[in-house]
Amino acid sequence: MASSLRFNSKVFLLTSCLVSFVLLTGSAVGETKVPENQGTQKIIVSHAISMHDQPKYPSTFTHFDYVSPNALKGGEIKLSSIGTYDSLNPFITKGNPASRIGLVYDTLTVTSQDEPFSKYGLVAEKIEYPEDRSWVIYHINPKAKFNDGVKITAKDVVFSFKTLVAKGSPVFASYYADVKDVVAIDPLKVKFTFKNTKNKELALILGEIPVLPEHYWANKNFDKSSLEIPVGSGPYKVKSIDAGRSITYERVKDYWGKDLPVNLGSYNFDRIIVDYYRDSTVAVEALKAKQYDFRYENSSKTWNTGYDVPAVKDGLLKKQAIRDYSPRGMQAFVMNLRKAPFDNIKFREALNYAFDFEWENKNLFFDAYTRVDSFYSNSDLASSGLPQGRELEILTQFKDQLPAVVFSTPYKNPVTDGAGNNRANLTIAKNLLTEAGYTIVDGKLVDPVKHSPVIIEFLERDPTFERVLNPYAENLKRLGIQLNIRVVDDSQFMNRLNSHDFEMTTHSILQSLSPGNEQRDFWGSKAADVEGSYNISGIKNPVVDALVDLIISAPNRAELVARTRALDRVLLHNYYVVPHWTNLNHRLVYWDKFDQPEIAPKFDLVYESGLMSWWINPEKAKRIDAPKN
Repeated sequence: MASSLRFNSKVFLLTSCLVSFVLLTGSAVGETKVPENQGTQKIIVSHAISMHDQPKYPSTFTHFDYVSPNALKGGEIKLSSIGTYDSLNPFITKGNPASRIGLVYDTLTVTSQDEPFSKYGLVAEKIEYPEDRSWVIYHINPKAKFNDGVKITAKDVVFSFKTLVAKGSPVFASYYADVKDVVAIDPLKVKFTFKNTKNKELALILGEIPVLPEHYWANKNFDKSSLEIPVGSGPYKVKSIDAGRSITYERVKDYWGKDLPVNLGSYNFDRIIVDYYRDSTVAVEALKAKQYDFRYENSSKTWNTGYDVPAVKDGLLKKQAIRDYSPRGMQAFVMNLRKAPFDNIKFREALNYAFDFEWENKNLFFDAYTRVDSFYSNSDLASSGLPQGRELEILTQFKDQLPAVVFSTPYKNPVTDGAGNNRANLTIAKNLLTEAGYTIVDGKLVDPVKHSPVIIEFLERDPTFERVLNPYAENLKRLGIQLNIRVVDDSQFMNRLNSHDFEMTTHSILQSLSPGNEQRDFWGSKAADVEGSYNISGIKNPVVDALVDLIISAPNRAELVARTRALDRVLLHNYYVVPHWTNLNHRLVYWDKFDQPEIAPKFDLVYESGLMSWWINPEKAKRIDAPKN
């Protein structure tokens, strides 16, 4: 769902997800109004809310710094997606939603992409809350309307919240679990009341709710995937679909929010066309043939060797690397702990020693990557060394429930010299398997319980990833483990993942600068048994549950950092995944028909470094479209 939605929100970044956790006692300087007192509490009414002291932008701001207010409107951009789609409903687990469908929907607030976590009004023009954040009231902008002309009301927000929690993806129910009540107190005010005052993030993340039109959904089945074109309130509407192959979005000419400061300079293309391709190899060739305009390149091999074409040499096809400052999270081989032998910690650790990252980086990735050693990599939330100070105090509470190595040995990924001889690490892996009771019979590793050879099915949807898996499979074979690679189509992959019907797979867990309520869905025991949750591995660990609760209730930034580092360390030392690698740059390839703002958004992951703030340069476009002599 992360790639489906429009805004940089934690609920969809999973994944998809970017922000931070410090108690706020006021809004931007000079912007707070105090209409009443409730006891000794100050009631704050503001255009924005932040978990970092004060929002960066005052109520008088005209546009975000990373857009150009003079951007030209017009033209079209063609994009690509891999696989297929069979639904225009991105809010449920059924079906595979169309790429960019989130452009159809507005949310109550939007996240600025150059701050760790601040929310600014969109559908809600003002945000009202007490100092203890025990409730929040969103004031609906009187100008807000759906794209069929119907006004947005507080009742639509109530309907949206209740529908998403009851019938949407299980991430909604988990994410908003601490909401006690929601009520429309008048046509333009909706109030959310919370179960406690510890969950300070709720006042912000409720702004991520996509506002759905109650009148449209009244006689429709929300929890059923459908290709019926939906009604939204966003800057684009679906113009046409070629089911599973292509979708075209058209800019809403009378979009109600086009002049708001949060939108100025964005959504400049008249049309956005997304064409689907079978795999990334075909998609790259289509880009070079000018079948579409822009690609986010995630293959180091293709980045280094796949664009040696005249168009690049002539400057018509651009390659651009933009530094990424957001947390990189964890990409990894993920194991399904619900199934043996992955419920054995020593077996999981042995699988990590079998992965020769250094060889693969050298021979497959052009030494472009560094190994990920944290679930919160590229941020101050990542654990390192031995636990100290406040982090140590937190972990000591659970000492009897944690592996002793948490306190005695810093987590480090296995390392090789990259020469292809992984003998030392495979010896360690073999010893771990022996300690776990496994034996070798006729060259095959035999399970101590089932007394049968260990065979692992690896579920994959990208056939090009087999080149990464094959060397890993060879190392596992030396341990007596048979790894069978099963490549399936995109829809089947998602269905099997959602229903926990897999043994190992590749998965990315994106993180934010302010982990909070979404961590329940990533790691929580309750989420492990819920189909469609992001707890892919099926982790059920009471210490992890307790640490997640501590993160959600963190009273300030320093405490958040300590608690998150503690969780990171516990996750790492339980060997739930075999960590992959990361690259600290966005790698973009595009036909040189665009202009860009001078400043790129610092924390944008969803839309590839601010693509929605780019615009067509007519003179450049003529040069690109001109026929060859």
